This record gives sequence, C-alpha cells and structure tokens, in this order.
Amino acid sequence: MVPTQPTLKLRGFGMLLRIIAVVSSSVATILSGLLPLLFYYSLSSFAIISVLCILLIGTILVHGVLTHTFNDLTDYQSGTDEHSPALLSGGSRVLQSGLMSVRMLIYIGAILSILLLLISGMFFTFGYTKFAILTLIGVWSAASYSLRPFQFAYYPFIGEWLSLFPAMVLLGIAEPWILLEHMPIWAWQNALVNAVWCMAWVMVHHIPDRHADRKAQPIKRTSVVWAEDRFGKQAAKVPALLYFILVGLLLAWVVFTRPIGGLATIFILLYGIHLIIKMDRDDIEEVTRVEKLLLLFAFITSIWLGLFI
Repeated sequence: MVPTQPTLKLRGFGMLLRIIAVVSSSVATILSGLLPLLFYYSLSSFAIISVLCILLIGTILVHGVLTHTFNDLTDYQSGTDEHSPALLSGGSRVLQSGLMSVRMLIYIGAILSILLLLISGMFFTFGYTKFAILTLIGVWSAASYSLRPFQFAYYPFIGEWLSLFPAMVLLGIAEPWILLEHMPIWAWQNALVNAVWCMAWVMVHHIPDRHADRKAQPIKRTSVVWAEDRFGKQAAKVPALLYFILVGLLLAWVVFTRPIGGLATIFILLYGIHLIIKMDRDDIEEVTRVEKLLLLFAFITSIWLGLFI
C-alpha cells in the first residue's frame, strides 16, 4: 500500500534520479564531446567548463528528474511497474516504496516542465539559441517517451528513435556545436555511437520487464515485447543485438578515420555482444549483471572515443 501523503525525502530524490544510469549514458556522452576540446583544441578552459556545467545541470533536470518522473507516473498508472521484477528495471520504485506519491510526482513533472520551457524562452530571448534548442529537445524526449498523446515508449522502435535518439545525439554534439565554428566528424561519430549504444542498453533493460509490460493497460509493446511476440521467445535479445550491430558499423567508420579510437572499442563491443548471446533471458539476476556491465562498457567507450580523435 502506497502512503497517500509521504513526506519529501532526499532518499526519494536519490532513487528518482537513478544516477548510475544518468552518468553512464548522458554524462558519459557529454564527456565524449568535451574531452577532445580540452586536449586537441586551443579553446578557453573557462568557456569549456562553463558549457559543461550548463549541460550537466540540464542533464540532471531533464534525464534524472523529468524523464524518470514521467516514466514512473505512466508505468505506475498502466500497471507494468506493479508486475516488474524490480532490480534495475521497473522504474525508480519511489511510488512503490512510499517515498513519493502520485500527486508529488505530478507536481514535480509539471513545475519542472514549466521551468524548463521558461528557461528555453529566456535562452531564445537573449540569443542563446543552441541552448534553447537543447532544452526543448530534452523536454520533448522526456514527454514524448511517456506521456499521452505520444507515449512512444509503448510502441516498438518508435520510443528509442523519436525520443531517445535525437536527445542523445544532440547532447553528444552539444559542446563542439556550441564552441566550434564547424562541426568536426569526430563529434558526429562519438554522438552516434554513444546514442545507439544507449538504445541497445535500453533493449536489454526491457528484457526482464517483457512479461510485466504485456500485463499493462495499455500494453507496453516495447521492441523486446514486439520481437518476442512476432518471432518467438529467442527473439527477446534481437533488438539489443541489432542495435549493437549498428554500433559495430559506426565503429568501423571510426576505425577508418582514427584507428586507435575505433579498434579498442570494437573489442569492448564484441565482448558485450558475447555477454548478451550467452545470457539467460529468464534469469533476472544474470540479465541485471549484464545490464551493469553494459553501462560500464558504455562509459568506457564514451571516454575512449573522447580521448582518441
């Protein structure tokens, strides 16, 4: 039973942020675009760090708070989180643990959305157009993934391509886009690899929840659920493997332009694919271990690509 009026606690915010996932994906993507500017360009360190601070604050607000707030609300109301095995999957569990209420999350989501839209308007007003676009895409990503009328997370492939992908790519190119006159090829490469790797991880993340997602109202037909329903139980891993194959193709492109940056990350990728292939999709603890390793690999890949351009 969820308490009707839980008090606001720091522990609840800590759970809602899901900071490990935020750092391993969004923060790592930012660093992948930052490191080359520090080591290979003659730019003001103050300018680089200033942009970094703005991006990190935005990442915490949009990915850590807004995205997870909307996701928790929608999955709680549809019922999928109620049936989730709840290790890394199944939302932040702030509702189920009684640390926050539905009303509290609605207030957080509404107030933060209005605040971010106002900030975006201020960016436009004072000529910081790129920051305004970044903010708007972040809000779009969070809202379109979970909220009606879009609720893209409940449809196969649409959620990751129309919500997650544009936000991750734009976040990945943000620093060079803002600070350089021309967008270098390495910025696109790093951003695309990191974005698709994140999508692949999300597919693994959805494997333990596939049975719970079928019990949701409406059914949460993720790419994993769709693949398993269409092609059989063995196909639950297919979306993740397809996205990792796409990562491999992108890394092959990287190898042609910067071999040191590409070759090492290909070995990391191949080991990640090996883990997924041999993983027992019905062993929740094993899937969770693989998820954690893939997050670590994502972080290492992002940093490596940022160091060697």
